[in-house]
Amino acid sequence: MAELRELAAGLFAGRGGALVLDSIAGMGKTSLLGAFSRLSAEDPGLRRLRLVGARCHPGIGPGLVYGPVVDLMLPLAKGVKQPGPVRQFLSFTRRGVVRTAPELLSAMVPGLGMAFTIGQEVTQASLATGSMPFDSLQPFQQGVALQIVEALVDLARSGDPILLTVDDVQHMDPSSMLVVDRLLHQLSDAPIGLVLSHTTDAVAGGGHAAMVEEMLQRWADDGVLTRRRLGGLPPDAVHELVRSTHPTAPAAYSEKLTRLTDGHAVFVRLCLDEWRPDAGDEVGLPPSLTRIVETRMGVLPAEDRELLAVAATQGPVFLSRVVASALGARDEDVMERLRRIAGTGLVELTSPPAWATEEESDCYRFQHGALWRVVYERQTPGQAWARHAAVARALTPERPRDDVPLPLRLEIAGHLRRGGPRCLAASAEAHAELARTAATEGLSFAEAERHCEEALRAVRALPAGDAARDRLLIQVTELLLSLTEVRWRGSSTPTGGPDIDALAADAEAAAARCGLPELRIRTALLRGKTLLATRGLVPSLTKLREAVDLAEEHGDPVALFVARVEYGRQVSKRRLSDGLAQLREAERLYATDPRLGDREDPVLQHARNLGEMQLGVSLFDSGDLGEALERLRRCTERLAGETLRAELPIVLNYLAQVYTALGEEAEAEEVLRRALEFEAERGGDSGWHAYNAALLAQLLVRHPARGAEGVRLMEQAWAETERTWLANLVPIVRNLYAQTLLEAAEPPADALERAGRLAVDTVLETRNSGMIRSEIAALSLRSRVLLAQGDRTEAEVSAREALRVLDEVGDMPALRTEEVLYRSAVVLRETGNHAEARSLLGRARAVIARKAESIPDERLREGFLRNVPLNRAVLDAEWGER
Repeated sequence: MAELRELAAGLFAGRGGALVLDSIAGMGKTSLLGAFSRLSAEDPGLRRLRLVGARCHPGIGPGLVYGPVVDLMLPLAKGVKQPGPVRQFLSFTRRGVVRTAPELLSAMVPGLGMAFTIGQEVTQASLATGSMPFDSLQPFQQGVALQIVEALVDLARSGDPILLTVDDVQHMDPSSMLVVDRLLHQLSDAPIGLVLSHTTDAVAGGGHAAMVEEMLQRWADDGVLTRRRLGGLPPDAVHELVRSTHPTAPAAYSEKLTRLTDGHAVFVRLCLDEWRPDAGDEVGLPPSLTRIVETRMGVLPAEDRELLAVAATQGPVFLSRVVASALGARDEDVMERLRRIAGTGLVELTSPPAWATEEESDCYRFQHGALWRVVYERQTPGQAWARHAAVARALTPERPRDDVPLPLRLEIAGHLRRGGPRCLAASAEAHAELARTAATEGLSFAEAERHCEEALRAVRALPAGDAARDRLLIQVTELLLSLTEVRWRGSSTPTGGPDIDALAADAEAAAARCGLPELRIRTALLRGKTLLATRGLVPSLTKLREAVDLAEEHGDPVALFVARVEYGRQVSKRRLSDGLAQLREAERLYATDPRLGDREDPVLQHARNLGEMQLGVSLFDSGDLGEALERLRRCTERLAGETLRAELPIVLNYLAQVYTALGEEAEAEEVLRRALEFEAERGGDSGWHAYNAALLAQLLVRHPARGAEGVRLMEQAWAETERTWLANLVPIVRNLYAQTLLEAAEPPADALERAGRLAVDTVLETRNSGMIRSEIAALSLRSRVLLAQGDRTEAEVSAREALRVLDEVGDMPALRTEEVLYRSAVVLRETGNHAEARSLLGRARAVIARKAESIPDERLREGFLRNVPLNRAVLDAEWGER
């Protein structure tokens, strides 16, 4: 209590802070928070404190997206003078009319509605095409969290200090955890306090509780919160409880009670309930909490014990109507029986959840969570299955509705999940729909992933051969793999996730059984992506080519366009000319088929954007700088005017590469800073943010005055790349890191060693992944390192290997052919191979001349020839006979 008071006092001085109260169940954390709430209302020094509390509900658990955030924001928002429409909207929440937390948060946080809308549309487009990794979507979720926190801080600074309390944080949803994370890092100079109560019982069992524990400890290690473990109540507190509850009890009774219960709040409370004056100082403590509960329930008739068991099946909080329906009894009879049972202290009346406020039903809660758990666990597995199924039926609206509130949907799904074999199909459907809602409406990808896993578990338990089962399997697998894609790290299983290629193969087999061409095309595209991550580019291209062929056979222009764009993007990494051909054909298809003209279709627009920018950068990679620049400029202008702008960081990356290649470094830097600022506003890590930072670092290190800044930025870019780990970007950024170390005007002392290790890592990785472009670049970089270290023999080996692969495959994306030729020529000249070196130099000059011819603007052409360091070195080299 003293620490809570100290935290509150600091708020009035503008110092925020956070405290976590840890303990096992029943140690009185909730009681402590309640006591502090009462104290703050009575203490003159704390009366100005705005104390707002929320609780994470164990019955619904971490699926209630932004649940505690909404509960904390609502009282604060209602205390502010709101405009009419917002006031009306908030009034709807009291009647349970508002369906989703995003709707409610959007009404309370300025600008948040637009962020949700844009994020939802991007997510829907990405799920529909499967061609955008969720790395590009996560910043929207990060941005939502930042806006919520900024609104909280503004509320705190515009009035009296705020103390937020959240009970049972072990049940908090990941989206709310993200908000807490952002808030904790802004508390030091904001008049906001945060107190979290955390029950540690389930941590050892892993799962969500272990994830919450890990986050709490990480925050404690970062110094943004303090953890305090609560033990039993101290002797003086137990003595005070005895005195206030049973004034006539002997003094020795409180001493014995403390000794026997070790101050455990639940045991203390239950023993006090059982004490009778004739017991004197004897403490009748059964050996376990279960025995205490069984003793108290033993006085009830059998039918009332059954009633409580059904009530416990609904959860710690339950409705009389639901219990009556599950029992097949009259509502009035059950309400009367519950009124009598409440007299025993086992249950008590409480406020109903928002979605049930208009029901003609009484709402009760068990006296505490430990008691509820004991009652619930007294059932047999068969009884629990049957009762959960009955509760799910009672909660489900009689007629299908589109406006069922999310908390109710979550509760129904939870009962279906526990309802045994007969509920498997319904459970799979419910969790699949919740997953899509969480991803597309709440931008809550962790929750969506968990629902997908539950849906898959139920689907796999259904009898094989059922068409509905197969369609559901495909739907859930597509969503789950899209959600986990950012964690595919060149292996079959993302951290903590399923075997991705096995899942995709199962979905592909299910599509074949269904016989629907559109499903076969989608699952072939999906399998192509998992093969890219698990077995490399070559098997992936085979499957993506199959998707194109299937789409051509089917005659669906939308499916064919999407498949051709995806195949063209990927095959470019292996053979640039093939990729250009596919992308040009996709462009022709888009321009000539009127069925592809729907500009409101996010699937088509997303595929069009990716195809258009990929064609532009592929033209650049093949040496047509003039057309590439013109196309990418047009694409950038068009995307900048769109609402979503999801692909903007990608096209800005490509445009900056062209400007850099033309020697227009100021323009390239401006474009890259624009891209970085755009993603910084959304917040969170992003693979493309890292790539853009790496390109900017490469520009900076060339100048002595900015070299140190460039190296630091490159180190940050690589760290972000490791965190996001997009398989196609990792080797590119790693090579940029090595190149930056080699070309820095003032390189670090260990630059050569670090660059060498990075190049070797890329060579090893790309020989498994099939990313030939990055393998060639890494071999060339390694030859430069070895030459600088004096190992000419090995430098020549690496240089010749880079040339061999380049001659075999031709021009490649994200690779300058003239640079590989020139760097290899330098190595061969140093090893005495002068004729070969001059030949390679001539080839490099020819490539540069061809690129120069593609630039119609005379100023740009001259800048390309004289302002690009590599081009200058190639053109100015004078390697005569020795």
